[in-house]
Amino acid sequence: MKPNLAQPKKLALDLLYDLGGCALYAVGTQVFNAPANIAPGGITGISILANYLLGAPISLVSFVINIPLLIAALFFLGRRFTLRTAKTVLIMTLMLELAGRFVPAYTGEVILAALAGGVLAGVGLALVFMRGSTTGGTDIIARLIQKKRPDMAVGRLLLILDAVVLLMAAVIYRNIESALFALVGIFTRTQVLDSILFGLDMGKVLMIVTEKPREMAVAINARIGRGCTLLDGRGSYTMQDRPVLLCVVRKNQYYDLKRLCGAVDPDAFVIAMQADEIIGKGFKEIAGGEG
Repeated sequence: MKPNLAQPKKLALDLLYDLGGCALYAVGTQVFNAPANIAPGGITGISILANYLLGAPISLVSFVINIPLLIAALFFLGRRFTLRTAKTVLIMTLMLELAGRFVPAYTGEVILAALAGGVLAGVGLALVFMRGSTTGGTDIIARLIQKKRPDMAVGRLLLILDAVVLLMAAVIYRNIESALFALVGIFTRTQVLDSILFGLDMGKVLMIVTEKPREMAVAINARIGRGCTLLDGRGSYTMQDRPVLLCVVRKNQYYDLKRLCGAVDPDAFVIAMQADEIIGKGFKEIAGGEG
């Protein structure tokens, strides 16, 4: 029987991505954020504050906080998720320790430290997320909340937790600028992370309810260079058939399309939604294969 090499290859790739991602994240934390008194929210921010107040190693504090979260994940999120996350948490702990010991701290401009820390954290997290793992901390908290309260706005709750950490940083460092620089780092990290995970082919999805679907579709194709999909709709109040055009455009085409809709049919009803990633003809090709 021919041996199955898929699993060892997958495990090797998982470890490679974890090592690279955690190393970048650790450098961003130990070399740029911590020396500049920047606590960028979450467990990392709490660990940096504990290091400042108590001198406790950032790697140790982060690991200790993650232990009860991993235990909870084992009971409520399953063995597979917990083992995968525990693997990444252990690698992250090691990388944080190595970066703190052997990589010299950056002592230049604080704004540059915030930007560099955000970029490295964003790239590092993207590499980890690409292989289906997490770094623990607030990722586990979010999944636990979703498990028990799927109706709760988890993103808003995590935003509040980050805000609390930033307020703590402002009080502990006695400097409001520390919180502001942390905001810069968080924003940079989020933008880099989204750009890598979702690509640069983000855009808008528009649903256009119009009495002139043919004219609208022709105008969009001629002026914007995008096609449309015609959907059958029906008004719930009038119970009359209402044609609906579905159109996807890049962000830089959105405002031209909005003006065009008003020019073709001033009575059109347009709904615009965010598209984090657009895959297919005219945008990004669909990636195939395993790994």
